[in-house]
Amino acid sequence: MTTAAAAPSNRISSFILFATVAAVPFPFGSIAPAAIAFWCIVLGFGAMTVSPRRLRREHLPLVGLAVIVILAFGFVLHEQLAARPWIASPSPLWRESANALGISIQPSVSIARNEPFFALGAPLANMLALICSFIVCIDRNRARQLLLVVSWSGVAYAVYGIAAYLIDPTHILWHEAPQLHTLSSTFNWRSTAAVYFGSCAVVWLLLSLQHLRRRLPQLSIFWRSAPRLLLSELPILSFMMLFICLAAMLMTKSRGGTVLSFMALVLAFAGFFYRDLRRRGSVIAGLLIGGLTALALLETLGQDVVHRFETGGFNLDLGRLETYHSMLRMIADHPWFGTGLGTFVWSFPAYRAGNMWGIWLFAHSTPLELAGDLGLPLTGLIALAWLVVLFVLVRGVRTRRRDRIVPAAALAVAILSLSHSFIDFSFQNPGYAIVIFALIGAGLAQSFSSNNVNGVRENSAPAAAPQLT
Repeated sequence: MTTAAAAPSNRISSFILFATVAAVPFPFGSIAPAAIAFWCIVLGFGAMTVSPRRLRREHLPLVGLAVIVILAFGFVLHEQLAARPWIASPSPLWRESANALGISIQPSVSIARNEPFFALGAPLANMLALICSFIVCIDRNRARQLLLVVSWSGVAYAVYGIAAYLIDPTHILWHEAPQLHTLSSTFNWRSTAAVYFGSCAVVWLLLSLQHLRRRLPQLSIFWRSAPRLLLSELPILSFMMLFICLAAMLMTKSRGGTVLSFMALVLAFAGFFYRDLRRRGSVIAGLLIGGLTALALLETLGQDVVHRFETGGFNLDLGRLETYHSMLRMIADHPWFGTGLGTFVWSFPAYRAGNMWGIWLFAHSTPLELAGDLGLPLTGLIALAWLVVLFVLVRGVRTRRRDRIVPAAALAVAILSLSHSFIDFSFQNPGYAIVIFALIGAGLAQSFSSNNVNGVRENSAPAAAPQLT
């Protein structure tokens, strides 16, 4: 099936996907329940209008994995919501409450009745974005358009964030900002803004490298004539947009988000030039050069971030470490089905250490919060699914000649978002997560050669085709 024949059937769904990716960060990262419900409806309509005609045999295992995760998620939610669960035991808190009040109370696996249903919106929106993007972006042109939408919308939010912070640093949009506020653009938290702009910077870096790569006469010539090539073929516009995203990222003063974003930039560089750096020494040299460049940028442009490292170091604050210890105790008490999706704010106070202060709305570790809310079996299945995703993206980076930019971008931002999720809660912000799931869906779709449809293996293409990316 040709692109021309299949593309019109996905025109509506691709427009919905691109509009969602561009607009979802705006209303405070879409964390409000009404905003989440709106994006679920929009993405649900996009998923209903998408045409699966371009799905191929190699895509079916990924579709099957998605179905397994959805069914497992649905089973756990049934157990948490049902008045008579199939195998799960109700939370003992309901019996203790009934005894204390002297009345009969219908028990539930979830410690907050019906809360898993209301908290379903964010993961549902993420899965809809992944599915819609995966099917739409089997078309290589749609996948490239998605990269452009992410990159340009990221620049728009970066420009707005920088301007708004310089004009009035006491507000986020029309709401008053918290104390010690730094740049967060339209997001409520600077750490989420940091990884968002870091992800957009990854896409801009790859677009710049693609511009240079297409102008390489020969691979061996490039590395010897790199300075001359940079001066003569430097994509000024792309590099300007890249530095705007980097400036916004650094102005957030987020230590974890900044360091991990620079790491993602290095990985994106190595992934894009993977086929040119096959020798182990070349790979190490490329990573070393990229790491030194990132360190130089951090030292020269990120003085505020460097100052935070000088004063606070790399250590996590004591409150966050105590939260992790408390979450481990909670998981030990509810290992199979958790306390209920979205019930962290109710379940955590019973486990928090006595020397902690403040109100904790998140566990600052998405895997630990998932395990506490949903139980270890489902969390383990989700972790296995992520490992499969990373494996497919690595395969795409290794095998693709054309459109390697798409799996390279998806792999870099996936590692960035996953690593950051271990120490913060940016993945629980729909305004960021939907963008990342859309990018990952496109990367998975483009990890397989479209030439296989016609029975032609992409790897059998002539080696003397340096213009292919």
